[in-house]
Amino acid sequence: MTPALKQFKTFGGGGVLPEYITISDFKKLDMRVGRIVEVTRVPRTERLYKIKVDLGTEVRQTISSLVGYYTPEELLGKKVIFLANLKPAKFSGEISEGMLLAAEIDDKLALLTVDRDIPEGAKVT
Repeated sequence: MTPALKQFKTFGGGGVLPEYITISDFKKLDMRVGRIVEVTRVPRTERLYKIKVDLGTEVRQTISSLVGYYTPEELLGKKVIFLANLKPAKFSGEISEGMLLAAEIDDKLALLTVDRDIPEGAKVT
């Protein structure tokens, strides 16, 4: 990375740009279009939802800290971008089998969605 790029500040984020990745690194990410089919609060937590996402061939569960950004009603039925090959992890006793992708700056957050109708399971390329 050039010295100029190392000094470049991200818009509003205050950090430096991360290192470059290769196309082959990017191709390792299995990002899919999914539809949120169920949203419940995770008991004894302040910010966590348990979210079930239909990926076309299967339904996956993810644990996400979206409380305060979205209500369950706003999330239900929303088509989102889902990182499907993230190693499963446990949060507050619940298994998370992937990740919803979002953009965030300061105290604002927006889930990544699609701009037209496309089937669940479509691969992001």
